[in-house]
Amino acid sequence: MSTYIHDAKDKAKENSYFRQVVAHSDKTQVVLMSLLPGEDIGMEVHPNEDQVLYCVAGSGKCVLDGAEHSFEKGDVVLVSAGTEHNFINGDDEPMKIITTYSPPHHKDGTVHKTKADAEAAEAAEHGDS
Repeated sequence: MSTYIHDAKDKAKENSYFRQVVAHSDKTQVVLMSLLPGEDIGMEVHPNEDQVLYCVAGSGKCVLDGAEHSFEKGDVVLVSAGTEHNFINGDDEPMKIITTYSPPHHKDGTVHKTKADAEAAEAAEHGDS
């Protein structure tokens, strides 16, 4: 199923949710993210999915297999499957990100209003308490 997202940058800037899936197909999905000041996505590895992250607003850093890089408005990072990574907001305003996963990583329609919501959902998915 094809999806057209008009004014994607504006939608990303307006998004206040930690994570919101806005388009989903069998092979790729598009997700909007908003990281609060000082917040990060958490160190993680996606063993089977490539992820592309585009910074729409804000600044901070990304960590890719232990190497730190700046990550700011206009930057794009390709995180290949198997790469340990984290993205950290170092700004005093929310960092707005458009990200894609190939193949999809989250269920279609996923919305996590906060990072705590995301962590709770992931723990429930994996049977953690």
